[in-house]
Amino acid sequence: MPESPVVAPRRATGGFALIDSLKRHGVEHIFGYPGGAILPIYDELYRAEAAGGIQHILVRHEQGAAHAADGYARATGKVGVCFATSGPGATNLVTGIATAHMDSIPMVIITGQVARAAIGTDAFQETDIYGITLPIVKHSYVVRDPRDMARIVAEAFYIASTGRPGPVLIDVPKDVGLAEFDYVPVEPGTVKLPGYRPTVKGNPRQIAQAVQLMRESRRPLLYVGGGAIASGSHAEIQQLAELFNIPVTTTLMGKGAFDENHPLALGMLGMHGTAYANFAVSECDLLIAVGARFDDRVTGKLDEFASRAKVIHIDIDPAEVGKNRAPEVPIVGDVRKVVVDLLRRCQEVGDGVAPNQTQEWLHRINRWREDYPLVVPHHADSMSPQEVIVELSRQAPEAYYTTDVGQHQMWSAQFLKNGPRRWISSAGLGTMGYGMPAAMGAKVALPNEEVICISGDASFQMNLQELGTLAQYGINVKTVIINNGWQGMVRQWQQAFFGERYSSSNMEAGKPDFELLAKAYGIKAITIRSRDELPDAIAAMLAHNGPVLVDAHVTKDENCYPMVAPGKSNSQMIGLPKQQNLEKALELIYCSTCGAKNTTNNNFCPECGTKL
Repeated sequence: MPESPVVAPRRATGGFALIDSLKRHGVEHIFGYPGGAILPIYDELYRAEAAGGIQHILVRHEQGAAHAADGYARATGKVGVCFATSGPGATNLVTGIATAHMDSIPMVIITGQVARAAIGTDAFQETDIYGITLPIVKHSYVVRDPRDMARIVAEAFYIASTGRPGPVLIDVPKDVGLAEFDYVPVEPGTVKLPGYRPTVKGNPRQIAQAVQLMRESRRPLLYVGGGAIASGSHAEIQQLAELFNIPVTTTLMGKGAFDENHPLALGMLGMHGTAYANFAVSECDLLIAVGARFDDRVTGKLDEFASRAKVIHIDIDPAEVGKNRAPEVPIVGDVRKVVVDLLRRCQEVGDGVAPNQTQEWLHRINRWREDYPLVVPHHADSMSPQEVIVELSRQAPEAYYTTDVGQHQMWSAQFLKNGPRRWISSAGLGTMGYGMPAAMGAKVALPNEEVICISGDASFQMNLQELGTLAQYGINVKTVIINNGWQGMVRQWQQAFFGERYSSSNMEAGKPDFELLAKAYGIKAITIRSRDELPDAIAAMLAHNGPVLVDAHVTKDENCYPMVAPGKSNSQMIGLPKQQNLEKALELIYCSTCGAKNTTNNNFCPECGTKL
């Protein structure tokens, strides 16, 4: 790293050092909420805003600040920044920090703290936010000396954005923000952390082994996760898939890493993945996991996940490789750099595979695709949720989409075709109330892009107060509520697994009139009650220059299918069309040694005797 240039010190406060350091690291927007302990920092922020170049977005709840910084980071790949005061302000950030941590999102979180002398005395609004957040951050600091401020900020941005990204917390005691000292700035990229050296380059021998397995495979499958998005490797992954003619399935975090309109795209796999993606992962002979972590919602019954396959696992985090599934070829490194090296190795040893090597496999997958498509229900007396999402996709195919969590999230994942970074959703933690503040952050970052939040009537009520933030700043986010009067996914599970005992999942009693609520904030609102109104309503929403809330009343008891029940393998889905033909879907099992087919109901290949 370059050495810091010699800069003459100037007298400044700790608060100034923090704000100046943020500006030096390219921060243009901060999402936050002031309070007593962080007021010295807000006082310096006031001066910085007046001078220009940085803007503070006042949220209505600190959780909204964390989710907005998260959405900002996911949409841009930059580090998102949020502020909160000590005590309840800091603890209100915890859900947002945990959300970012689970999904590996780069954020720097600044919290106020009581003065140094009062720490540990149970002072007013004192909480040990450093200790509280230890399990859910990549790293954290308490600034004990204002002279350390610039270095800590530089380290925080470096740690948050390199290796496996994640949130970094900086806790600033009030008197540190007020203290004057001789300030010397620290420029980005000049810090040195000897104990922190993420591995970015893959091992050449393992790369050669991976290429050899791909050249031999007849039923390969690329399984692509959020690490591919973080590394910006979508072009290289497409090149690899086309070179070897490999079908591609993505996780919820990996949506957009591969062109979802491409003939090799299988959509999402897992609990609510496409049938053909789940069948493919059950029958492949080589699984190439790219920036994915073998999450339980993806794998289903782990010991039956890709049980016939050899595994290549590429990830920048060595702790993830082999954590849930031991790979034959583990490759630790940055996804993009590793895939580039795989492609280079292929060039060195010749072209990919024989043109017909995966033809039978692709033909089989396409048969599954035809027999078990995603279905958009059309009911005589109501509008289905899927119809709303398909119409959004038709009218705004290039939008950035955020979601909350539940059925609407899964339907959105199934039916939207997203480009890189245009899918923004809480995957690992599954945080209700995430969608609208995340959309707010994405729109602030990308004011010229269309940003649409798809929410549910239950999720939306978790952070509906952020309508006030949209109204104050005129943030042009479109929010569509898939309104079925239920906590939809909870109701579906209660129906399927708990004897239709609907305990505390109905949201009708006490539900607000969402149109009136939006109008109370001065925001345009549209209510849709039938499919005949749907196209014009969506067009009107998109045409309006300002935030809009759409309340779409949909079928109340629609279920999200396909679905892999807990404890079942991915091939054991419920709710498939042509369910009676499910047994036939897996009848052609191919021998990984000789390629023989029609080995139904046999544990061994009749041609060469290999165990299947």
